[in-house]
Amino acid sequence: MPTKNQGRMAQDMKRELIDIISHMKDPRVTGGLLTVTRLDVTPDLDVAKVHVSVMGREGGEEEVIKGLNRAAGHVRTEVSRRMHIRKAPRFVFVADDGAAYAAHINALLKQLDGAAPADGAAAPEEGAAGPD
Repeated sequence: MPTKNQGRMAQDMKRELIDIISHMKDPRVTGGLLTVTRLDVTPDLDVAKVHVSVMGREGGEEEVIKGLNRAAGHVRTEVSRRMHIRKAPRFVFVADDGAAYAAHINALLKQLDGAAPADGAAAPEEGAAGPD
C-alpha cells in the first residue's frame, strides 16, 4: 500500500518529468501533444513506469516511446539532480492510449446521437399500451 509520502514523491517526480521532457531537443520526442498521464513507482524506488499519451503526431507514438526510453538515463540523472534524491528510479516509458480511446468513444456517441430521430416522434416504448 503506497504511503502518503510515496504518493507525494510520485507527484513531484511526475511534475519534474513533464518539465524535463518538454525541454528535450530530440526530434523523435518533439512535435504533437505529449502528455504524461500516470506515473507508477515501486515502493523501493527501483522502477518507475511512465504512461505517456501522444496525439497529433503523424509518426505515431512508437517513435516517441523509443526516443524517451533511449533518453531514460538522462531523465533519471536530471530527476535525481532536481529532486535531490540519492536513488532515482529506472524509468520505463510506455504508451497510454486512453485519450485516443476516449476520443474514439466520443465519436461513436456522436454517431449514435446523429442517428436518433430528431423530430421527437420516437418509436413507442416497450410495454406501453397501444390502441387495442
